[in-house]
Amino acid sequence: MDPRFVEMTLDPDLATPLYHQLARQLGDAIEAGAWQAGEALPSERALAETLEVSRITARKALERLAEQGLIRRTHGSGTFIAPRFNQPLTRLTSFSELLTQRGFTPRSRWLSRQLGMPSTEEALRLGLRGGTRVARLKRLRLADDVVMAVEESCLPESILPEPEGVGQSLYATLEAHGKTVERALQHLSAVNADAELAALAEVPEGQALLKVTRLGYLADGSPAELTITYCRTDYYDFMVELHRAR
Repeated sequence: MDPRFVEMTLDPDLATPLYHQLARQLGDAIEAGAWQAGEALPSERALAETLEVSRITARKALERLAEQGLIRRTHGSGTFIAPRFNQPLTRLTSFSELLTQRGFTPRSRWLSRQLGMPSTEEALRLGLRGGTRVARLKRLRLADDVVMAVEESCLPESILPEPEGVGQSLYATLEAHGKTVERALQHLSAVNADAELAALAEVPEGQALLKVTRLGYLADGSPAELTITYCRTDYYDFMVELHRAR
């Protein structure tokens, strides 16, 4: 038996249905790192035989894990561990850096990179004078080819005069040109995906997304970056550590 299943025990005498017990124990093992993102789980049949449960129990347990965003089920290919991105709120790190640290392969699918005029709100937040152009970036952020978020960035032209030159990491590009973002303010809110956003994020229309609005600053305190990221809640977690005041 696969050692990852050795400690899994299901009790038919409990009031909790077997598939709930199985889903919880599999979920705990996934969260603990027993399987890596992209790794295949056993089939329903193999899972049922290994743990001596019915295929219906195995199927319902896997369906529950899929609803929780822990696995991806692909018809004809199998069941795979889904990437899950946990981002601390107290540290300023790029999306690419965090994914790489967690063993994922970061990738961007660019939707647009161009110069244009800012909206009234963008000009206000970035402290721009009238007539100042901005660089606009819009892309899908992927981890191991799974869409994690839809991201829109707006930067003064003086900070990013050639937006088409941005590669995988915006922050790495800025740092290479001496425009390092040293600190940022983030605001989190919930939104329901409209038809366009849902299609980009590959979620059903109306599904809740986490909207993260970040305003980044250079070392001299000047605003350098306004980024709005729409994160899939089934793949994306934010974490903050709290301390009691002394």
